[in-house]
Amino acid sequence: MDLPDPASVVRAEGPWTHREITANACRFHVVEAGEGPLVILLHGFPTFWWTWRHQLVTLADAGYRAVAMDMRGYGGSDHTPHGYDPLTLAADVAGVVRTLGVSEAIVVGQGWGGLVAWTVASRHPELVTGLVAIGMPHPVLLRNAFVGMPEQRRLARYVIGFQRPFVPERQLTRDDAALVEEFLRRWSGSDWPDEETAKVYRAAMLVPNTAHCSVEFHRWAVRSIPRRDGRSFQMSVADPVTMPVLQVHGIEDGAVLLSSVDGSESYAANGYTRVEMEGVGHFPHEEDPAAFDKVLLPWLDALVQG
Repeated sequence: MDLPDPASVVRAEGPWTHREITANACRFHVVEAGEGPLVILLHGFPTFWWTWRHQLVTLADAGYRAVAMDMRGYGGSDHTPHGYDPLTLAADVAGVVRTLGVSEAIVVGQGWGGLVAWTVASRHPELVTGLVAIGMPHPVLLRNAFVGMPEQRRLARYVIGFQRPFVPERQLTRDDAALVEEFLRRWSGSDWPDEETAKVYRAAMLVPNTAHCSVEFHRWAVRSIPRRDGRSFQMSVADPVTMPVLQVHGIEDGAVLLSSVDGSESYAANGYTRVEMEGVGHFPHEEDPAAFDKVLLPWLDALVQG
């Protein structure tokens, strides 16, 4: 397949500005548009900042400062040998917010980025005024679903496969990263992605060391379950978050069961809104960006206006 150059997709042009900033002893590539209250956007697997290209525009037009970051190990950010546990990734986000020169932000995360968003809200509440989690329950519930729900384990069987050394990295990059497109199609609930979008994500996975770094998070997620650091993480996020929460889930999500989200409201002490979107799966903000924005923007406006 004729894929675009990986470096070019990471620096895709548009009505936004590319920046590199340093936080938590790591260099991060961020993409910014607009002025106003800060909304920081966290991607999941197997995407990168570009997954928020629609929202960068709509948020900026609506009076927000939208910043989409490449998470550690993805895109134009540093591909470090370590640091792929949720607490470190949450500290990355907190450091980026501070480096951007603001004291608070609304944090929006999709997929694994949603797990990081929950963690930022729990561990750095002084920085977070609102939390939006897309396709991701609270971390305690995710663990419970993985351990106790056979259907959720079946959907997440790829995570078990990622525990092997070397093999997953080769699988992710083989045949021009064809497995990336397979994941996107398997987890979405619509006729998404189109061919050009799939090419972008396949190319991004071919940025050197991205496959390894993206797999490392999955390795930590499983291997930490019986370990002390895994138990410590679960305890560290067990208390309800103190800011309003918007939970968005595609009814046709092929990665995270809708029922896995049940109970997330008990981890939100100051307001919880759950929206189930029809006709979309794990990537509602890309599968149907207009419908997603109709959910996100009114909630943000109500939050900011108090």
